[in-house]
Amino acid sequence: MKAVLCKTLGGPETLVIEDIGEPTAGAGEVVVRVKAAALNFFDTLIIEGKYQTKPALPFSPCGEIAGVVEAVGAGVTAWHPGDRVMAYLGYGGAREKAVVAAERLVAIPDGVSDEIASGIAITYGTALHGLRDRGALKPGETVAILGASGGAGLAAVEVAKAMGGRVIAVASRAEKLAVCRSHGADETLSTTATDFKDALHGLSGGQGVDIVYDCVGGDLAEPAFRALAWKGRYLVVGFASGDIPRLPLNLFLLKGAGALGVFFGEAARRDPEGLAANLRYALDAVAAGQLRPHVHSVLAIERIVEGLELIRRREVVGKVVLTLG
Repeated sequence: MKAVLCKTLGGPETLVIEDIGEPTAGAGEVVVRVKAAALNFFDTLIIEGKYQTKPALPFSPCGEIAGVVEAVGAGVTAWHPGDRVMAYLGYGGAREKAVVAAERLVAIPDGVSDEIASGIAITYGTALHGLRDRGALKPGETVAILGASGGAGLAAVEVAKAMGGRVIAVASRAEKLAVCRSHGADETLSTTATDFKDALHGLSGGQGVDIVYDCVGGDLAEPAFRALAWKGRYLVVGFASGDIPRLPLNLFLLKGAGALGVFFGEAARRDPEGLAANLRYALDAVAAGQLRPHVHSVLAIERIVEGLELIRRREVVGKVVLTLG
């Protein structure tokens, strides 16, 4: 079968496509014929050895897939050949067939395409884990989302709105902010705004932001934290800027605030039932039209290098999806 392989750590150009052996399902496992696999920012890091997860070489990138059950292993009764499913893998999805633990599969509802379903797990899963499980967002609270036009950020915009939040979307360019508004953002703010802290505080109605959902890190972290309301929550989601900020501890004291890590991958590993529940919620909301995932590009798997370069250059709004026939 065809697979994209990272055999040497490096940039997207180091990836190769090769034929490898067919997988088999062990006890409690399912072989999924992959129809679509989504790319994320962390894929640009994991192939360079710069992500917290460091798979043994060779491995395939792509941490989320959608497809059809092809075979089931011993003891699997919940799934049957022909079932449409999606899954979070962490890595290993850029190949024609993937072996997945049966409990990690979620059924794809009618009316949701493989391309859309493949891009749900990481972005919407992270948003739900962050805003529901970690941030405990309440209706009427204000959420500022840094990096709001990327895959993770745009999903957070929609999830925050679905939970009754008031959303301030932060992104770098006018066209990206326009997309955020089209997905439900109440207010938008450019990363180049003069006195970012005051501008963000002003958009909160002068009350301060209840939650900051930070996908970026870097220079905006401290002014965003300073714009928090009393007992605000700062959700640490990722560091797309490449810069891990250092926040003065006195700010936590002065605001009675907390910083909460949103480590989706580890949460998924430790709580597969919670992950499945969040993904079922997201898929049902997509099927009902309550969430509207934005796909930037759909590319054949042979164009994976192009897709990763788009993400690395910060040109993507939403998700890049690879198709495998």
